[in-house]
Amino acid sequence: MAKQKLKKHNAADESTAASGKMSRKDFEKELAKLQVELTRLQTWVQAKGARVIVIFEGRDTAGKGGVISRITARTSPRVYRHVALPAPSDRDKTQVYIQRYIAHFPAAGEIILFDRSWYNRAGVERVMGFCTEEQCERFLALVPAVERELIVRNGIMLRKYFLDVSQDEQRRRFEARINDPLKHWKLSPMDTESVRRWWDYTVAYRRMIEATHTPEAPWHIVPADDKRRARLSLIRHLLDSIPYKKVDVDLPKIPKAQPRPKGVTEGLGAGKPIPSYY
Repeated sequence: MAKQKLKKHNAADESTAASGKMSRKDFEKELAKLQVELTRLQTWVQAKGARVIVIFEGRDTAGKGGVISRITARTSPRVYRHVALPAPSDRDKTQVYIQRYIAHFPAAGEIILFDRSWYNRAGVERVMGFCTEEQCERFLALVPAVERELIVRNGIMLRKYFLDVSQDEQRRRFEARINDPLKHWKLSPMDTESVRRWWDYTVAYRRMIEATHTPEAPWHIVPADDKRRARLSLIRHLLDSIPYKKVDVDLPKIPKAQPRPKGVTEGLGAGKPIPSYY
């Protein structure tokens, strides 16, 4: 069974965990195996009409986007849907707080990957003063019931991950983004403010997790100073947490091509080809 194959590698992974940084070659090798399983999970979810929500929360620079990109790299965007909502509009602000997230909940055969979620209220909104303390505490009091009644007991599988990095590692990653033009798009005043307010965020996140870590919807903490191991461990945990099985797929056979009609040449003929740059 697919799940058993994954577990056979656990002992080997644990033995290398203390050996230092994982090489890119080893990372890519293990990732390829997990991505095969992600496609099998995808097929099972479609076949069973299952619904899954995966929440990715964590400190800035912790690697939420990186692990999501590895999950979606070899899977169908019609099954694994990546949801990263922008700041709320004026209209959004007049709605029930969780309303704009509910609009993205999965239909049958879908896995929704929330790149940050309704937990923004207990993190950035609280620390940056975008909501009052009263609003945040009310949110923390209500969200366990919402997750239990609206999500879990409604048949949706819910997984919540919090990626955590040390203060020194966060600072190092921000410096790397500043020095790399390819990563400048990742920088924003809101993100860099998290460096200065490290301890404010620490207090807020501790309160958030304590208040919303429930038997129905527990938080899974992912130590993420080592990006490669964090990505592999999170994906493996996600796979192990869902009781999927390999579903046999009827693969098509390549048909014999029809004969070329008389007077028809290969190539499109019309249009303007681009230059061969490489």
